[in-house]
Amino acid sequence: QVSPALRSPRLPVWLCSLSGRHSVLFGTDSRLLSDWKSERIFHLYFCSGQQEQTRTAHLTVDTHSHHWEEAPREEPCSPGRRRPALEMAIRTKWAGATVSWNGTDPFF
Repeated sequence: QVSPALRSPRLPVWLCSLSGRHSVLFGTDSRLLSDWKSERIFHLYFCSGQQEQTRTAHLTVDTHSHHWEEAPREEPCSPGRRRPALEMAIRTKWAGATVSWNGTDPFF
């Protein structure tokens, strides 16, 4: 039998399968589960469990940013315009959100 805490987590947790690898994306703010107003700017943490990841990636997600506020980049279909799979996964929940990696090199 599954305990009630596992069916209704106290903190937001997502199990991800990105590029064939399993990982965990989680937040430390319980308001993300119940208060839509807290979804403006918030922090998420990412652990892949892979040896190449030496520390948890700290991400800042902004759901109300605009594409014209981003730094200019190459053409949309150029290789420099590709987004990490993790950012694309985050955008399945928060469409159009920008993700700041806070000094960590984005990985695909």
